Amino acid sequence: MPLIKLVNITKRFGKITALNDINLSVENGEYICILGPTGAGKTTLLRIIAGLLELDEGEVYIEGQLVNDVPPEDRNTVYMFQQFALFPHMDVWQNVSYTPSIKDWDNDKINYVTSEILEMVRLAERRDAYPKELSGGMQQRVALARGIASGARILLLDEPFGALDARLRVNLRSQLRALVKSQKLTTIHVTHDQEEALMTADRVVVLRNGRIEQIGDPNQIYSKPRSIFIANFVGGANFIEGNVKKVDDEGSLIEFRDDFQLRVSTPSTNVGEKVVVTVRHEDTLIRTHPVIGSNNFSCHIESRIFIGDSMVYVLKLENGITKSSKGLLSDNYVIHNIGKQRIFSFQPGKCLIFSYPQTGLLQEIEAV
Repeated sequence: MPLIKLVNITKRFGKITALNDINLSVENGEYICILGPTGAGKTTLLRIIAGLLELDEGEVYIEGQLVNDVPPEDRNTVYMFQQFALFPHMDVWQNVSYTPSIKDWDNDKINYVTSEILEMVRLAERRDAYPKELSGGMQQRVALARGIASGARILLLDEPFGALDARLRVNLRSQLRALVKSQKLTTIHVTHDQEEALMTADRVVVLRNGRIEQIGDPNQIYSKPRSIFIANFVGGANFIEGNVKKVDDEGSLIEFRDDFQLRVSTPSTNVGEKVVVTVRHEDTLIRTHPVIGSNNFSCHIESRIFIGDSMVYVLKLENGITKSSKGLLSDNYVIHNIGKQRIFSFQPGKCLIFSYPQTGLLQEIEAV
């Protein structure tokens, strides 16, 4: 039996439907990330699970029990806000031991649990410090420790790293996952950061316009996106509009601007159908010569962007369309100079093919 089960959840704010017929099951001990752009309904969904918002339609089950009318404090959940919401007048020890104290645990148990958890999050030496005396990362760990000390089985995290700087966010991701897994907590983590979701989750739930667009493990979401929107939102990709010219045993031949053609390994059933082909930036190469078995297009390099461990190139093909290629820097990586003529190359097996969206490609990519 799932620990959490959402059935046909719908929530409206006036004329705006924030959540539309959401169905989701979360297993005991699972780490779920709810991913989506701003306004997708992520926080609304989390607050409904916590009991902080009433739903308009549907049912929420926790441990097999219908909890629609159960108050937040009786749902065996703890909600961790983005801004941590620590008590400023309490020191670290008092913040972490607050919930056990109001639950009337005996003093020995409170002291034991609080000490153990502060050791776990490496804050035992700062037990007497007040929130204003701590760094952002330490405050985040105090908030997490307080949630674990509550004894709740379900941890609800609303953009837990949103208030932290980029380097600290990266450092804390793996720490957070390891910590909650060690405590066998079931975690639902809301984020708009694709990398954060892919790094921490057992499964990722992608929300868009209040609906679930796709559910899967991080590899499935990244390598097998079910829509153009997800291909763009999670990781980014090149998009090529065209028409199916031919279908054979090797896949499909797609014709695009100025009679240029490319091949994809996936067969399309409809010759003449308008489609969109996607290929990840990192699945493309810049070569000096065409390679047999690949899609090869002459181009010149318009610009390049250094982003630490990789280089991103903006390329203009001979038919005028602009595409991107990303290469991981290494000792044998060849740097290509701006203005040089090169070959933009990618394998048919790295391409995905989608039917052309009724609303147009740009709106599908940018839709939130």
